[in-house]
Amino acid sequence: MSHGPADDAIAGRAPGDRPVLDPALAPPFPIAALPVLRNLQLRKNVAHATDVIQAKRAHLVAEKTDWQQLRTAAAGIRTHALENLGAYLEQFEARCTAAGGVVHWAADAEEARRIILELLREENATEVIKIKTMTSAEIQLNPFLEADGIRASETDLAEIILQLGNDEPSHIVVPALHVNRGQVREIFARTMGLPELTDDPEALTAAARNYLRKKFLSVPTAISGANFLIAETGSVAVVESEGNGRMCLTLPRTLITLAGIEKVLPRFQDLEVMLQMLARSATGERMNPYTSLWTGVRRGDGPQNFHVVLLDNGRSAILARERQRQTLRCIRCAACMNACPVYRQTGGHAYGSVYPGPIGAILTPQLTGMRYAKSLPYASSLCGACYEVCPVKINIPEILIDLRAQVTDQERHEAVRLFDPMYLGMRIANLLFARAWLFHAAQRMARIGLRVFTQRDGWIHSLPGMGAKWAQSRDLRGLPRQTFHEWWARRKEVK
Repeated sequence: MSHGPADDAIAGRAPGDRPVLDPALAPPFPIAALPVLRNLQLRKNVAHATDVIQAKRAHLVAEKTDWQQLRTAAAGIRTHALENLGAYLEQFEARCTAAGGVVHWAADAEEARRIILELLREENATEVIKIKTMTSAEIQLNPFLEADGIRASETDLAEIILQLGNDEPSHIVVPALHVNRGQVREIFARTMGLPELTDDPEALTAAARNYLRKKFLSVPTAISGANFLIAETGSVAVVESEGNGRMCLTLPRTLITLAGIEKVLPRFQDLEVMLQMLARSATGERMNPYTSLWTGVRRGDGPQNFHVVLLDNGRSAILARERQRQTLRCIRCAACMNACPVYRQTGGHAYGSVYPGPIGAILTPQLTGMRYAKSLPYASSLCGACYEVCPVKINIPEILIDLRAQVTDQERHEAVRLFDPMYLGMRIANLLFARAWLFHAAQRMARIGLRVFTQRDGWIHSLPGMGAKWAQSRDLRGLPRQTFHEWWARRKEVK
């Protein structure tokens, strides 16, 4: 697929670069965020989109006089499901199998990819159509299938924009939130051979519809994710806004659903609460335009081969930690992202993961076992806005603090082995703060040393060595000529 300068303008990156959404390869959050902070157009796109979604959400939440009770109920449903996850997953498998489906268990991304590839080879598939699924992005399914000669074609409008533009998602619900319609026109005109295409929304939608119609009518195999799995009935639920999902769920001969094990709900009745919370929190709607549920297979109606791949990929490890277990309550509404002041400034690509924003800052480090993405728990001001809007009451700030403690412990052990300057500096600081006379002596020395870097306006704008990182993103007021202790002691002498 060709790649042009306009695509680079979308994400504020150098020509030829593509956002890295692999925690093992992505740079630390502060480094990844810098080019985004300099891209005013991208920040404008993100701010406008999140403002619109938040306003719609606030209006519809205000309608619900029992909103807080609904939050409590939703959190209770998800907590109960997680505390009894093994039993409900086995119940789902039994009911789904009885209805004609086939359930597969995948311990990690590699096993999930292998299972799906084997199923597609049985179908002699050279192309699949996909409903938007973040779980498939988590396991890097598309590039894996491409390497094995199987084209994975996205059908969600935003995902089409990103796929044709050689871009990556920056939001959970609105993946192309960082792209404006002028940029969409350029992508469609170039990749669909439509040089006369305008940036009118209706024209862009018509172009996407014509592009998709051929896919829906000619590709016999589809891959979906799942918003919820219903243990009581063995059903799968998917909510979406465009109807592309409904097409993928009815026209193909074979349907493969990839779902994280945490998606299970105990009862069909639980959907009454969850769908109210999801629609309002995600897109500011009373109900999603398309809510599709299917159970197994039915002769002559819809896919005749149905498979569910249940993915662990680190979720069991999260489940085993009581406080961090609440992370798995997430229903992927992205309300936390829309309310987050950090995400508003950086967009999603800076997180280096398919899960951006506050939920990504706690989910990604846990899924990767803290080997990667150690900077993400610090990508937060701990303002608590994410917790206030979360429909299932995930205490994200609490988990962020826990993860920061883990990072600190890990770095401390590494620093001891490597004689890290930062670690040694903190040991020296501990020594100084523990002894008043040493602390006062250090203050006097620092006042003399920093005088060289203090400008006439009284501020320090740059520092050498390790101090350069601090001054890179903020200014530091120069030390006063007199400390409070010195002023107080002199005041007492005068009296």
